[in-house]
Amino acid sequence: MNWENNVRKVIPYTPGEQPKEKVIKLNTNENPYPPSPAVQKILDGFDISRMRLYPAPDAEVLVNAIAEKYSIKPEQVFVGVGSDDVISMAFMTFFNSDKPILFPDITYSFYDVWADVYRIPYETKPLNSDFTINPDDYKTQNGGIIFPNPNAPTGVLESVDMIEDIVKANPDSVVMIDEAYIDFGGESCIPLTEKYENLLVIQTFSKSRSMAGMRIGFAIGNQKLIKYMNDVKFSINSYTMNTVTQLCGAEAVKDDEYFKETVNKIIATRENAKKKLKELGFSLTDSKSNFIFAKPEKKSAEYVFSELKKRKIFVRYWNKPVIKDYLRITVGTDMEMESLFTALEEILNG
Repeated sequence: MNWENNVRKVIPYTPGEQPKEKVIKLNTNENPYPPSPAVQKILDGFDISRMRLYPAPDAEVLVNAIAEKYSIKPEQVFVGVGSDDVISMAFMTFFNSDKPILFPDITYSFYDVWADVYRIPYETKPLNSDFTINPDDYKTQNGGIIFPNPNAPTGVLESVDMIEDIVKANPDSVVMIDEAYIDFGGESCIPLTEKYENLLVIQTFSKSRSMAGMRIGFAIGNQKLIKYMNDVKFSINSYTMNTVTQLCGAEAVKDDEYFKETVNKIIATRENAKKKLKELGFSLTDSKSNFIFAKPEKKSAEYVFSELKKRKIFVRYWNKPVIKDYLRITVGTDMEMESLFTALEEILNG
């Protein structure tokens, strides 16, 4: 059994439950609305004989669409199979110092997994009592920095000015801002990439563009950063994103009207849900994402989570220090949220 001595052993990331039965699924931050109708047109008209050919390794059609959307050069765009793939590739490319990388103690729980897989030293920095980041914590020697904005699972949004302060203080490190939820109420740091060559901004099509099932993520940064990432990608697997996904992603980016319509619907539902949850006795952060981070005051979060699950309503719960009293609730349709409120009233007051 000596071969096991050479196995890279890690504790894997645990995603939200994916139930097979019909439930109200508010636990994985998926978009409750379908993708742009332009995506359906691509699927309906796709020539299946193209599947015998390798996809374009540079994903040019998708890269060009993203570049046009954000008024940048294609050479400033990197695409991957979901933002997880993009971030993983960025870890491999940029976090190679003996110094620890830095990220918050309450954040996306994949960061420490990637650090362990790639044997990257890391330190977590505690959030303030209101779940905001203390920028001074990130003005110390480090091998790189990453955090989401808005943060997950808290939904708290940091200002672009605060983020620029961190980027400016770390000219010798790559700073990555994970903007998976930025479209639901925040200001993107993408414009700062023209000013700082050490800034990488990462986004995804899984949330605001309703395409979690197609796995599209992208990064925007200085041309030099993007070239380094592509060099690593093409050293591992040139053909990571299939042809259909590239075409569908490009059309989704172009349909800005539909994108804004669905995002605004989710924002309106979220703001209404905040009021309802407060009326039910929850305390919560001022989420600027497509989920709400809420603390039930009348019963424990674990109890509410379990009781909702019995009623086939799935939300997210972590039995971890600091956040064990909170639930993360994805914003669903208005009808799904009404079902949630009815169930919560029964659980909390019944």
